[in-house]
Amino acid sequence: MDELKLKTTDGGMTAVSPDGLAALQSNLRGEVITAFHESYDSLRSVWNGLIDKKPGALIRCTGVADVMAAVRFARQHRLSVFVRGGGHNVAGACLADNGLTLDLSRMRRVQVDPQRRTALVQGGARLGDLDHETQAFGLAAPVGVVSATGVAGLTLHGGIGWLLRKHGLSIDNLLSVEIVTSDGQLKKADHHQNADLFWAVRGGGGNFGVVTSFEFQLHPVGPQVWMSAPIYPLEHAHEVIPFFRDYLAQAPDELMGLGVFWSAPEVPEVPQRWHGAPVVILLSCYTGPFDRGEEIIAPLRRIGGAVADLSGPMRWTDMQKFLDADYPDGAFYYWKSIYLDRLDDEVIAVLSGHTAARPSPQSSIDVWTLGRAMERVKPSETPFYKRDAPYLIGIEANWQNRADADANIAWARSVFEDMKPFTRGGDYLNFPGFFEDRERLLRGAYGPNLERLRVIKAQYDPTNIFPGALTIAPAA
Repeated sequence: MDELKLKTTDGGMTAVSPDGLAALQSNLRGEVITAFHESYDSLRSVWNGLIDKKPGALIRCTGVADVMAAVRFARQHRLSVFVRGGGHNVAGACLADNGLTLDLSRMRRVQVDPQRRTALVQGGARLGDLDHETQAFGLAAPVGVVSATGVAGLTLHGGIGWLLRKHGLSIDNLLSVEIVTSDGQLKKADHHQNADLFWAVRGGGGNFGVVTSFEFQLHPVGPQVWMSAPIYPLEHAHEVIPFFRDYLAQAPDELMGLGVFWSAPEVPEVPQRWHGAPVVILLSCYTGPFDRGEEIIAPLRRIGGAVADLSGPMRWTDMQKFLDADYPDGAFYYWKSIYLDRLDDEVIAVLSGHTAARPSPQSSIDVWTLGRAMERVKPSETPFYKRDAPYLIGIEANWQNRADADANIAWARSVFEDMKPFTRGGDYLNFPGFFEDRERLLRGAYGPNLERLRVIKAQYDPTNIFPGALTIAPAA
């Protein structure tokens, strides 16, 4: 085997000899995968088919010892380290051409303590792994809404989902982490030990090390919850969305809702003549007392003129999988986001116009209702600064053919531009586009917390071994 060229922390390249790779392999239970390996192409593929990066090497870690050995190897050779948890980041941030990726996909264990209502979750676990284990005890962690999503990537940049209004962001329910820092050592970080590091990882992304386990506070949820999913014609948006806005403003914390500008699904419950037509879906989940659920969601179903209604009771684990089929592996995705300060007729008109003009019927514009528990945490308590906006717009360009990329990316960017008059700024870093305009993203996501993040970065990773999805430069 020839020597391997890998990306360094200063943006250059360095050569690693076959003997150097052999020495690394001797310290691993997992394996080093390069382009010469028969599984290289399958292992470098991620959920988003648009991403076609060719890492120099992937290290398939089986446990913490492998991660420590890999980080020490990277430190020795001044290599940048990219980390793959669930591989679900829409921008493919776990990979870089000629980069070194630590693949944690074999590390998916979830251990629940039902008495303490906590869960220890390894860094390669997915939401479905977490939900499966916690629901055995009638518990759940506040995470995302698609079961294939990686716990690590979702959490490190905030984490929004069906429990947001009741229990806050994923990071608001994080009790501790175990993290391998740039010195190759495993550290426990919580409110008492390495408290500055714990503060940084609750929103600061993968800039500070490799999180090998997360400890979450769990909450009683399910096993049955109520879903609302009435489907209204797009031309009714000016009636439907204001009602949705006003109702959610006074509804209990246990009701979390998304107003989804999308296409009517091609399912038997929807009349065939509406299949694929542009619609507004009031997709909500109620996780409070089960006997109140039907009453709580009823007003959203009675606005009038619905073409179909998929509402009803379901298991929490099924609610967490309800959207899975709409985001298949290998399709093409480009997502952006922007916080909104209002949801009035002018905003609704812009959203409706862009929905009608989508180049792909799979694309959607999602209006997330925020606030409540998320807003009760002070902006300085975590790096996640943008807690006061009442709405988040998720702009999801989703399509099937690579040749259609330019048109779909341009559509998402045009929605983003047209939303700017209605915001005071800020982006949700799990819907980041390709991380364009990085300084604006950093300032919008972290505000005055950015300077503290840079100081902590300088303490734990001064040479930037961990560039993260969005690099936080260490303070001078």
